[in-house]
Amino acid sequence: MQNPLVSIIIPFKNTEDYILSCFTSILEQSYFNFEVVAVNDHSTDTSAEIVHSITTQDTRCKLFDAKKSGIISALQLGYSKASGTLITRMDSDDIMTPHKLQVMVDALIQHGTGHIAIGQVQYFAKNGINEGYANYEKWLNSLTEKGTNYSDIYVECVIPSPCWMVYKTDFDRCDGFNLTTYPEDYDLAFRFYEHGLKCIPCSEVLHLWRDYSNRTSRTSEHYAENYFLNLKLFYFLKLDHQSDKKLVIWGAGKKGKKIAQLLIEKKVKFDWVCDNNKKIGKHIYNVEMQSYETIHSTKLSQIIVTVANKKEQKNIKTYLQKEQKIANTDYFFFC
Repeated sequence: MQNPLVSIIIPFKNTEDYILSCFTSILEQSYFNFEVVAVNDHSTDTSAEIVHSITTQDTRCKLFDAKKSGIISALQLGYSKASGTLITRMDSDDIMTPHKLQVMVDALIQHGTGHIAIGQVQYFAKNGINEGYANYEKWLNSLTEKGTNYSDIYVECVIPSPCWMVYKTDFDRCDGFNLTTYPEDYDLAFRFYEHGLKCIPCSEVLHLWRDYSNRTSRTSEHYAENYFLNLKLFYFLKLDHQSDKKLVIWGAGKKGKKIAQLLIEKKVKFDWVCDNNKKIGKHIYNVEMQSYETIHSTKLSQIIVTVANKKEQKNIKTYLQKEQKIANTDYFFFC
């Protein structure tokens, strides 16, 4: 099977300024055996008309109207109409590099089922990208180049939502788009991780990721910080938490307090540490704040690090390594 059919699922809503460029980049791919399953999520602009015009010119492209609102429902409908051996997703405001599909298909054919093909990404914007997105791009690509994406899965979404491809059989095993949790791309990354799909390293930029002020990830409440923290903790407790070890939160900032609240709600016991002498000895949510040095005497522990400062993160990592703690077994960075 040298040229398997690739199904490209594209949910879209009000992207009339960008959707033609998106489709053009797909139709000009060097790999030709694909189908585009586009789902209109109740657009009020001319997006649907643009896509409809494309479908009349290229039979590989299909258009459907979502019955329910929201990207999850659109993805589910699109997947129900897909017939490819390989599955991928595309965002309607982004651009594929010319050989994206070919590179990913070749990678999956070479490595077989049980793997996920990924690619490096590059942000672009009319007025340039901000430092936050530039840092995220650099970090994400450094993981993708080595295929070590899961090593930082609790930090941020490690699989770019529009730049992965898997076998349909593997996608079904991961329960695909049968989800109800936002952010849906991060949830899917966790399920790839949960089911052991191995990331295939990639050193090429395969996807151009557009940023603009009213993109969904910037404006929707579903991509707010609390949704991310809820998701991280849910999967940590499900996949990596060892109940025979003492759970410790390191950091009493905004994220640390949110994690503490969630653990209290779930009735999960934990210790709380920091290196701020002004906070040590005080009680927050009826939990006494202890010095991080107590970790030394707690041999069997798992530590959730919620400190956001990068310099402090390096110091914390150095300390934990000196204490012979193992990354992603004994300690996990949540930011």
